[in-house]
Amino acid sequence: MSDPVDSPAPRRKPKAEVTRIGGRRVSPSTMMMGFGYDPQLSEGALKPPIFHTSTFAFESAAAGKRYFEVLTGRRAYEGHGDAEGLVYSRFNGPNQEILEDRLSIWDEAEDALVFSSGMTAISVMLLALCSAGDVIVHSGPLYAASEGFIARVLSRFGIAYVDFPAGADSAELTAVVERAKALAASQGGRVAMIYLESPGNPTNALVDVEAVRGVRDALLDPLTTPIAIDNTFLGPVFQHPLRHGADIAVYSLTKYVGGHSDLVAGSLAGAKRWLAPVRALRNTMGGICDANTAWMLLRSLETVELRMRRAADNATRVCEFLRDHPKVAGIGFLGLLPPGRQKDIYDRHCEGPGSTFSLFLTGGEAEVFRFLDALQIAKLAVSLGGTETLASHPASMTHLSVPDERRVLLGITDNLVRVSIGIEDPEDLIADFDQALAAV
Repeated sequence: MSDPVDSPAPRRKPKAEVTRIGGRRVSPSTMMMGFGYDPQLSEGALKPPIFHTSTFAFESAAAGKRYFEVLTGRRAYEGHGDAEGLVYSRFNGPNQEILEDRLSIWDEAEDALVFSSGMTAISVMLLALCSAGDVIVHSGPLYAASEGFIARVLSRFGIAYVDFPAGADSAELTAVVERAKALAASQGGRVAMIYLESPGNPTNALVDVEAVRGVRDALLDPLTTPIAIDNTFLGPVFQHPLRHGADIAVYSLTKYVGGHSDLVAGSLAGAKRWLAPVRALRNTMGGICDANTAWMLLRSLETVELRMRRAADNATRVCEFLRDHPKVAGIGFLGLLPPGRQKDIYDRHCEGPGSTFSLFLTGGEAEVFRFLDALQIAKLAVSLGGTETLASHPASMTHLSVPDERRVLLGITDNLVRVSIGIEDPEDLIADFDQALAAV
């Protein structure tokens, strides 16, 4: 009889996840503390270790074959937390899989994928789901890099686009989709995707996702034309677009989810039918976030709701001060929307105003620059969603690559300042904005 020490131990499976207690569904904020990770599989470590490895050892040759059957599409991927398939860190890894599991919870999505940046997520998604001759319908404004990738990069491969203003109603959306269908037919393609950004960067303009879904379902095949939406400004806490008709939620995790201005990453969440081809292309091209970044995001997800709610409360107080200031020409803050179509969309789609807003000063670029240079607590920097308050000038910074005429059409004017409020003391922020405006 062989020595028991020589016998390999059976592979242990993760413990069953707790998603309900009694009749109560456990909230996402609670599930961020442990979902997708069993300490007993990692020497009892309370938090997941960082798995710094480029490759993974197979327990047998047959297991290695099974894993590659998943990667090559010969066997269906089994979904969240599937222990099978750990092959090579270009494809996946324990930290990334735990992160994907937790991200899917917020959007009540079937699957999620993480990437090295938000633009990597967007680019790989568009390349995976669109082909030569196809047409993309997108809202405006978009983040400048997103718009540029669609207009200048995908166009080189025969993919066209038709855009519409964020606040378009059903009649306007119908006309745009009909135009896109005609263009696609003339190119021998199809309308491959409706791509939204709501709130739009940097104006905070909202898109009526329910109206978009209604028009898509009436005029296009919902099984072949997904609706994707960049949910970075309000997600994952204040907006859940999959509930309102979107198929894929897109994030720059760099922003609120990361939340500390110390990492760059992106993600997608949605049904497996849409994410499977994106996963396959990510496996080929790379672009998955690294293990250390995934670990940092797991840390950040534990406090994302606390940070976002504190920042939103701060933004509300700051904007209430700014709206009556004589040197402020207007504010694009979702918490202070007047009655009208945008307020109606907000009431139906959003659960909070977020903390990023557009501030319009009286004057132009010169006045904006004086204001920005006078700030003492708020930092002059691009990006948003961190613990600190940031301010920037989109027309000369993030959206400088957008043609002048289009910037004006989208409302990205020379007197617009994009502000992302952090979690500092709100009275300190008000004092800082007050003294900076005095310099204008």
